[in-house]
Amino acid sequence: MASSPETPSRPPLGEREFVTMMALLQALQALTIDAMLPALGVISDDLGSGNPNYRQLIVGMFLLGAGLGALIPGTLSDRFGRRPVVITSLAIFIVTALGCALVRDFESLILLRFLQGMGCSGLSVLPAAIIRDRLEGDRMARLQSLVSVVFMTVPMIAPSLGQLVLLVASWRWIFIMIAAMGIAMLIWATIRLPETMHPENRQQIRPRAIAANMARVLTTRASIGYVIGSALTMSAMWGFINSSQQLIAEHFGAGKVFPLVFGCLAFTMSVANFGNSRIVERFGARRVSHTALLAYIAISGLQYLAANSKHEALWQFALLMGSNMCLMGFIGANFTSIALQPFGTIAGAAASVQTFLRMVTASLIGTAIGQAYDGTARPLALALLCAGTVTLLAVLFSEHGRLFRRLHYPAKAAR
Repeated sequence: MASSPETPSRPPLGEREFVTMMALLQALQALTIDAMLPALGVISDDLGSGNPNYRQLIVGMFLLGAGLGALIPGTLSDRFGRRPVVITSLAIFIVTALGCALVRDFESLILLRFLQGMGCSGLSVLPAAIIRDRLEGDRMARLQSLVSVVFMTVPMIAPSLGQLVLLVASWRWIFIMIAAMGIAMLIWATIRLPETMHPENRQQIRPRAIAANMARVLTTRASIGYVIGSALTMSAMWGFINSSQQLIAEHFGAGKVFPLVFGCLAFTMSVANFGNSRIVERFGARRVSHTALLAYIAISGLQYLAANSKHEALWQFALLMGSNMCLMGFIGANFTSIALQPFGTIAGAAASVQTFLRMVTASLIGTAIGQAYDGTARPLALALLCAGTVTLLAVLFSEHGRLFRRLHYPAKAAR
């Protein structure tokens, strides 16, 4: 993989380093969400949040900020390049993490978490745009899956890291740990990240051009159904994350074993993403993701039936939830690559708009799902079933009613 013409002195990134860097950039956001989960109760008690469900806002407001902020970095990166926007996002991530470690009341923490999400939204937007700069089609889906394999190791270990910190120090040190990891990523990106956007693709920051790009993204039928679908499935997943500590640790009685259970569930997504990276170029992103979506709906139906029984055990919940999270591994990366495929020259703007739609929708609906927690798994199970069903309708819209098509793309040299 060759470096950009704008950075001839920087040695090119090999595929392994490139995949790892893109994954860990995205994983910083997952870290600042999942490392908090074991500490939510402690933080809310220490800062006096009141309603037990308010603890979920520590996660929910970060996600909402990341969604609302997602419109900004893509447009900026289309004008100034990917690299400076990534580095700026990392700097904001570090400063706000340190600020969270110093707060003295719950309201200030919630505000800082919202600002942190907005400021570091480039970490969720730009890796997809950078990958799109280099690859397209099923090759992009394969690389996105490899990124997700590395990325998913963070949700597997982050709750355990948070629990480990709580054993020896205050919850404030979780934010200090997160800031330290952000500093390490900032140093790495500053030294090694090349500029992947070629000068001829730079866009002017003109309101009319920005509006036209947004309109194009929103009205491209081949793309919008996949954006809506991934937003809905992500909503259900975030609803699970928001309520996971209460649901697994309290309702199912896992207690301090919660980080291990959560990590095992996240591991299924990592396995699925690795599997997707091995098969997607052979069978195509559409065939793989459509099959996974139909299975997701079926498993969600079983999960709803189990949740409405009076004697659902932790192992039953974990088996069904793990199966759906595994299927999400075959849906997420493929939906992202399919949705970005039509937007080669405005990949940054397209990634921003699509991430905005996904994350704002997911944060709002996911927060609502979490706040609907009633001491059982029923609200989550119903959300999973509804998300899968509506996603199928959205995909059918984009595909003109035909599933399992295989589109072929011309080979494109990696940059």
